Amino acid sequence: MKATLIKTAAFITIIVLALGVNKAIQATAKEQEEKAPVDSRPLVSAQAMQAINHDVIISSFGEVQPLEQTVLAAQVSGEVISWHPNFVQGGVVKRGDVLFSIEKDAYEAAVLQAQAQVSLADATLTEELARQQVAKREAKNLPNSSVSDLYLRKPQVLSAQAQLKSAQANLRIAERNLAKTEVTAPYDALVMNRDIGTGQYVSAGMQVATLSNIENAEVIVPIAGFDRPFLLDQIQGNEAIVSTKDRAPVQRSGLVSRDLGVLDQDTRMLHLVIRIEDPYSLNSDAPPIKFGSYVEVSFKGQQLKGVFKVPQSLVNNRKIWLLDENDTLRSQSVEVIREEGSYFLISSGLGADDIMVKDLPEYPQNGMQVKVKTPEQALISYVRR
Repeated sequence: MKATLIKTAAFITIIVLALGVNKAIQATAKEQEEKAPVDSRPLVSAQAMQAINHDVIISSFGEVQPLEQTVLAAQVSGEVISWHPNFVQGGVVKRGDVLFSIEKDAYEAAVLQAQAQVSLADATLTEELARQQVAKREAKNLPNSSVSDLYLRKPQVLSAQAQLKSAQANLRIAERNLAKTEVTAPYDALVMNRDIGTGQYVSAGMQVATLSNIENAEVIVPIAGFDRPFLLDQIQGNEAIVSTKDRAPVQRSGLVSRDLGVLDQDTRMLHLVIRIEDPYSLNSDAPPIKFGSYVEVSFKGQQLKGVFKVPQSLVNNRKIWLLDENDTLRSQSVEVIREEGSYFLISSGLGADDIMVKDLPEYPQNGMQVKVKTPEQALISYVRR
């Protein structure tokens, strides 16, 4: 009897377990049936294209140079008696400053002698003019055949006038030589070198110093062939930005002065000249920019109308990936008109209604179905980068 009860209980337990397992299997199958299918499309980010009007910026490099450089020479001979304290290598002098002086005694004496000669010649001329007047009065009582130019003292007057002019010319020369005993700066200048000292005797024409004009500086920059088509038709007078590339960079404003008028035979480049006023900032608070500085020069070129500005990383072999209305990838050929920095400027191949794919899948294919990231997904992807 006891064995029969045990067998019955075991049978009932097996049936209950079987029913439970069957119910669990049915619930799991139903749950799997209710799950949505998995979306395996790759995620991409996209951006609507927009045409813009873009001002081309042309950049090049060059060296700051003086507008002009003068080899200074003495115009009269004599002993140097003094010189300007800034008349040393690296010194800055202003226009009209007396750079050095030559002993004047001999030249002052020459002026006095020339003045005396002028006075003597003037007196001689006055005397001859008086004699001529007397001769003219006497000639009225004489027959015409007896009156000659010599009798009327015309040659004597002409000679006296010539002597006066000669004396006046000598006076001008003497005064000029006296003035040249003080040698002045022809412009605001940087003294590059000086070859004289106090007590030294200099001869007329002797080179004594080299000056560089710091009223204006110039930068000659090459313009490559791919930049030339984008130059403005009237380039002269346009503003240019001149910047150094030092650890403490300096930026100054300049103007396009001119082009050199020829193409370099070796590089086929055009050269433009940029003018910078007051480079050493004698008359302004701008930071000085010294001769010899290697600088970058940038200025505006032509305006490109209706172009698209696209990161270079999204253009491969002159093609770009677009997204159609069905979220399908499509490769589109484009024409790149110019490269600026990390961007391409595209002139054709795109339209204002096109959608550009910014974040491509690993192996993009034409006709590939993709899913566009939501703004939140795009932000998370950007932060993770």
